[in-house]
Amino acid sequence: MTERKTTRKPVRSSVRYSQIEPGPEQTINRETDTLIFALGGLGEIGKNMYCIEHDDEIIIIDCGVMFPEDTLPGVDYVIPDFTYLVKNQNRIKALVITHGHEDHIGGLPFFLKQIRLKEIWAGPFAKALIEKKLDEHHLLRSVRINEIDSTTSIRTKYFTVGFIDTVHSIPDSYGVLVNTPNGRIFETGDFKFDLTPVGKQSDYQKMAYMGQIGITLLMSDSTNSSVPGSSISERKVALSINEQMRKTPGRMIVSTFASNTYRVAQILEAAVACGRKVAVFGRSMENVLEIGRKLGYINIPDESFITGNELNTLPANRICIVCTGSQGEPMAALSRIANGTHRFIRILPGDTVLFSSNPIPGNGVSVGGVINQLTRVGANVITNSPLTSFHTTGHAPQEEQKLMLNLIKPAYFMPNHGEYSMLVQHARTAELTGIPKENTFVCANGDVLVMRNEKVFLSNERINTDAIYVDGNDATGLSTSVIKDRRILAENGLVAVIVTIDSRYNKILCRPSIVSRGFVYIKDSQTLLKEAELIVYEALSKKMQQRTTFGELKNCIKSSLEPYLYKKTNRNPIVIPVILNMKEAMAEIQAKTAARKTGTTRRTVRKTNTDSDK
Repeated sequence: MTERKTTRKPVRSSVRYSQIEPGPEQTINRETDTLIFALGGLGEIGKNMYCIEHDDEIIIIDCGVMFPEDTLPGVDYVIPDFTYLVKNQNRIKALVITHGHEDHIGGLPFFLKQIRLKEIWAGPFAKALIEKKLDEHHLLRSVRINEIDSTTSIRTKYFTVGFIDTVHSIPDSYGVLVNTPNGRIFETGDFKFDLTPVGKQSDYQKMAYMGQIGITLLMSDSTNSSVPGSSISERKVALSINEQMRKTPGRMIVSTFASNTYRVAQILEAAVACGRKVAVFGRSMENVLEIGRKLGYINIPDESFITGNELNTLPANRICIVCTGSQGEPMAALSRIANGTHRFIRILPGDTVLFSSNPIPGNGVSVGGVINQLTRVGANVITNSPLTSFHTTGHAPQEEQKLMLNLIKPAYFMPNHGEYSMLVQHARTAELTGIPKENTFVCANGDVLVMRNEKVFLSNERINTDAIYVDGNDATGLSTSVIKDRRILAENGLVAVIVTIDSRYNKILCRPSIVSRGFVYIKDSQTLLKEAELIVYEALSKKMQQRTTFGELKNCIKSSLEPYLYKKTNRNPIVIPVILNMKEAMAEIQAKTAARKTGTTRRTVRKTNTDSDK
């Protein structure tokens, strides 16, 4: 698809949590003020992209995608609108990545197709994922990817950028500290606090030190702001998986998020400890396994892995299958196993399927369908619960958010990475830790915060942030009219009206023919379609009593047929007029067109010769 445009503009809340609206005095001085705004990630889960701007420099944090809901038929991704950055690409001094999840790196191929960028800064695991992604899009040579760690410092004319180790569900996760001429900004990235993590520990000392020297603005992950308490440790999950693996008598099939590298490592380690061989299925899972082993996050010997062809050569109690599909994705490995369409695996009596995950909001129905189908074909299905602890979140619940707020002690606070209700709840939590209500900003994508002399206020300017719908790899986006047409096709179908005319005599040669697809069942609706054909014929006959055009004839068909179909069926199918002109009439039109072109060419030649004579 190449038709351009975007969705409607995000709706701004009429009453902000901070009760502050921009006043006339709160205007921007672009030479001295520091601006903070989001192109994605506020009021939604996904397409995270945060920008910090001062004079002629822009720092970008993350560039993610959002996966579409069922209300967006045919859309593969939703990405931020990069228009502002395209216009200001010469001012972009750094693009830094907090970690390697799709909602933080998935937009990079589309970004780099529109913007020439010299370098990206990312941790080792995120760097490997980005390189694989850009290689698939033939963009690997278009940008240099610099590897970062907690000691890395990026310096520009106005900014100094540093990184702080955090804990998340993927290796090499960082918070980002940005020193600006008007104060310090800390963006946490996705984080949780785990006192016994599987991988690297959060840098509590550095966070506490930042709180002592003073942070002007904190931007913090709000995903679990409505979840009370603290999260369980990843090590407790490892113990639960190991115990279940040990006591399962038959084959063990485990599904989890492919990007949760530490969880994948724990599952593989548990399988090896219990004397099982491992088969891995799912493209994303295989990619993470390859990168995790290469970087040393997954340490499983080659002899512990088997292929799909070797599954039938071992006893059931010596097999562990790790696969994608924990969210009920139709084409993922687990869904195909449940439906009996997987190339290598069929559910056998005694198989145990373990979901080491929780359904993402909106995926509950899909996950339930897969669970029901697995149970129907004979599997013993085990899901996560507070009693089993087969999964833990990668995002901080309320008590861990309070710890971050108390460590950083910001003067101002902007919750990010969350739906609107999550942002508001996080703002309330911040108020409980002592941040004044008037210093908290619940913003929408495109709102511009201004930092001036270590003070922060909401400006009266906005950045255009319409979401872009991507179909395939086309980053130009789909228009809302295309999405609307797809919804109409899904709900109401289409009606094609075929009309044969002779344009030489302005005459209809036969009664129109109507073909229906997805609107009504033709055999049961002959009377309706015959009446519709007659209505179109009468309207066209009247219209063609005078000189007309093909465009007017198409409009005539639509305006006469659409009201009739709605009156009879209460449905509005897409009406597609197809006008066929007589062969002789078309030949005559083509001859006249050619003659006009020839005449125009001759006049141009004469004029050229006359001009040269002069």
